[in-house]
This record gives sequence, C-alpha cells and structure tokens, in this order.
Amino acid sequence: MVAADRCRPPAVSEDDSSKRRQIMDGARKVFMDLGFDGASMGEIARAATVSKGTLYVYFADKSALFEAIVEEETLQHSQIAFNFDPDRDVETTLKEFGQAYIRLICRPAGGSAIRTVMAIAERMPHVGRRYYERVLEKTINQLAFYLEAHVRPNDLAIDDCQLAAAQYMQMCQSSLFLPFIFQAAPPPTDEHIARVINSATQMFLVAYQAK
Repeated sequence: MVAADRCRPPAVSEDDSSKRRQIMDGARKVFMDLGFDGASMGEIARAATVSKGTLYVYFADKSALFEAIVEEETLQHSQIAFNFDPDRDVETTLKEFGQAYIRLICRPAGGSAIRTVMAIAERMPHVGRRYYERVLEKTINQLAFYLEAHVRPNDLAIDDCQLAAAQYMQMCQSSLFLPFIFQAAPPPTDEHIARVINSATQMFLVAYQAK
C-alpha cells in the first residue's frame, strides 16, 4: 500500500470519525512535544485516552499516524488564500502578503509542525516533498503569477518571476523565521514583522521596480 493511501481516512461512521479525530489530536500533541522519534504508540494512546488496541484499529503504526497529521496540516495550509488580485498595487500587496505569510509560519503551532516535518524529511522524503509542494511551492507559484501580471504593464522589470517570488519570501523571513524555528526567539511581534516586511519590500522594489 502506498504512503498516500495509508493516511487517507477510511469510509467510517460518525462515531468512528470522532474517534479518529480524538486519536489524531492526541498524537499531534505527542509529536509536537516529543518529536517523531520520542513518540510511541503507548504515549499516543495515553494522550488520546484510548487503548493501544483501538489505536491500531485506525492506524497501522506511528508512521501512518504521523503522515495523516502532516497531510491534514498540509491541506489546511494549502487552503489559505492570500490576496493576489492583479489589480492591486505591488507595494501594498507585497507588504500585506509578507506580514500574513510570516504570521502563518511563525505561529506557535505552525512552528512545531514545520520543525517536525523538517526533522523527519530525510527519513520520509515523500512527506517532506508533499509538504513543500503543496504549501511552500504553491505559495511561490501564486506570488510569481501575481508578479508576472505586473511585468506586462511595465510596473516591474523581472526576467524570472519564480526566482523573484522565492527571493521575496526569503527576505521576509530574515531575522524572523530562523530564530523562531530554532527556538532562539519567541514568535515575532506585529511591530517586528512590519519593520522587517517594510524593509524587504523596499529592497525588492529597488531591485525590480521598472525604471
């Protein structure tokens, strides 16, 4: 059975769906607190207040359970819509996107999920690849499409919008994401985020605004 099939919810009754949710909520806490290697099915069963027998009815092992949680996190992220209306001006759109993006990836629960995926990506590359493609790469593509819309009317002078979008997102993370993800600093304040995003936007426009 392929990995994607292992984490797909089975056709179950409402009671079974509720039990599955209970298990996943308990497992999420254990994975976030202990990491993948530190988590055990016994610990997950205790956190979810179910027996180990019940746990194995729904998930074959902790890998399948972890994949189900990452899949759910991935779907939640991929459904978040940033405002990339091509009729909006570039500076306003970039600043609003940058602030929303940093708040998303630097929120406490989001940081724990990213740390856990990063830690397991080498061992389970399909999990890391799926998370990257459906969350990070999708956002880069959306921003690149918006930038392309502003190259045509000569608002921006960009040869590679995909590269420019990735560059802007990396600039937005500067001094914010790495200290947060490595737990060297708490989630950044709105004031700190705004200051970094304003600087990133000005640097981006100096490089790419049509002269």
